[in-house]
Amino acid sequence: MTNDTAPSVSAAFPPENAELWWRSAVIYQIYIRSFADGNGDGIGDIAGIRSRLPYLASLGVDAVWITPWYASPMVDGGYDVADFRAIAPEFGTLAEAELMIDEAHQHGLRVILDIVPNHTSDQHPWFVEARQSEPGSPARARYWFRDGRGPRGTLPPNDWRSVFGGPAWTRLVGDDGVAEQWYLHLFAPEQPDLNWTNPQVRKEFEDILRFWFDRGVDGFRIDVAHGMVKHPALPDIGLDEEELLAEPDIVDHPHWDRDGVHDIYRVWRRVADSYEHTPQGKRVFVAEAWVRTESDRLARYLRPDELHTAFNFDLLRCAWDARELRRSIDHNLRELAAVGAPATWVLSNHDVTRHVTRYGRPQQPGSRWGNVTDAPSDIALGTRRARAAALLMLGLPGSAYIYQGEELGLPEVEDLPDHVLQDPIFKRTGGKDRGRDGCRVPLPWSGDEPALGFGSAPPWLPQPAEWKQLSVEAQKDDPESMLELYRSALRLRKSLPALGDGPLRWRDGLAADVLCFDRPASSGTVCCVVNLGVEPSPLPAHDEVLLASGPLDRSSGGDGETVMLPPDTAVWLRLPG
Repeated sequence: MTNDTAPSVSAAFPPENAELWWRSAVIYQIYIRSFADGNGDGIGDIAGIRSRLPYLASLGVDAVWITPWYASPMVDGGYDVADFRAIAPEFGTLAEAELMIDEAHQHGLRVILDIVPNHTSDQHPWFVEARQSEPGSPARARYWFRDGRGPRGTLPPNDWRSVFGGPAWTRLVGDDGVAEQWYLHLFAPEQPDLNWTNPQVRKEFEDILRFWFDRGVDGFRIDVAHGMVKHPALPDIGLDEEELLAEPDIVDHPHWDRDGVHDIYRVWRRVADSYEHTPQGKRVFVAEAWVRTESDRLARYLRPDELHTAFNFDLLRCAWDARELRRSIDHNLRELAAVGAPATWVLSNHDVTRHVTRYGRPQQPGSRWGNVTDAPSDIALGTRRARAAALLMLGLPGSAYIYQGEELGLPEVEDLPDHVLQDPIFKRTGGKDRGRDGCRVPLPWSGDEPALGFGSAPPWLPQPAEWKQLSVEAQKDDPESMLELYRSALRLRKSLPALGDGPLRWRDGLAADVLCFDRPASSGTVCCVVNLGVEPSPLPAHDEVLLASGPLDRSSGGDGETVMLPPDTAVWLRLPG
């Protein structure tokens, strides 16, 4: 794309939407390795993103979130960062990144980057220096180095476990073969945790924020936003189950969701606010913050002087169950209203099983992931529910995130051969947990042969042959396709003032397995109805069906036409008056 054919930035971002754009925005998550390959090496890159910006603009999203593109050994897909100011060579160059930001703005798309403040790569210059330094040195003070317990320090400093499996501590061995101190890593051993009590760490990340804000970036998604501050005494937790430790269901957890993180974010907010005066509006943050279910902890991240938004993972983990979904929606809206923050909804991302597959499994309300995780998935059923879930999510107040391929109805790839798996979880658990590669398979764009338009070389993870039926090319202009459902929903969401940020009013009196709520506005009210039951449900009186996730049951009688909403279907209605 050349600048002489692109709209101006001011035209792409209407000034009336600039100030509070993030309260209603729909953001598209790009997992860069798997989005589009522009240089033919089988790995997605910045050139691939640039080539697909017209697609994203036509989809109707407001912004893109790009997973880490920084220089990295790629032990954890780029979340092990060696240099936050450089681009990984396999993804491109800093100059290409700056061009992409500018071109995205010309298409009316804001750009959100991932920032990874909890840890660095073990190849980061700071950690390289720490390895070579003495215990107690300033270089080691940037991380969590401790002596071991027991005779000759052979036991880890405490019982903390890595989210990826195994202990959260690794012992250094000197060049002379002598074992010495241990260092903390809540994820892979190649991802040592930073010590945020250190002023150098705090200043470094404030400078990193400014580095990218100066290049036009519109915001950051904060990785492990709840994990940066640790209890200074590093006490034992008393549990030996990694899965339980991945989320802070323990009150006063020693390394998750500690109050000290909020001091950091107040400073970050001041940095972001100093960049308000741009055509695309405020610079914003979204937090990946896993907090105790049904607590008020998430709202603390979104107080007026802290972060702008935070993902609602509670909705993502809900079963396909009306009561559970309503409870989650009510709790999130009530909690965030107390601090004046918008809700931020998400159904899938690069860390969890795609929701087409989750919804196709037997549902288990109250369970950790809402379904029987080891059961086979009925993909046709999961697809119907995913279509309905899209209208539910996009009909709720606040902002929403779409994970790449969600708009194509991609399922999880659960039969990847062991030898292609790259997620460190697979290795750290000895193959017990197959990891997250199944939701990271490169996108199908076009054609019938590998790599389905992703690039000119075989992609870094193999695509299922049947994905040719789910490609952008195959779905484009098919009014029954998932892609066209998303395009229609996003087009309506932009044109109807009732959708996006604003009030929600539940309608009761329908079947217990039906969710029904109104989105009122001065220009008219939109009603969203979702049938999660097993029987068709009557629809409220309405003037027009704006959009349905599937065919409606229509019958004629003496009183005129009757319209019923089938199971696992959602609809947006324009109400009278």
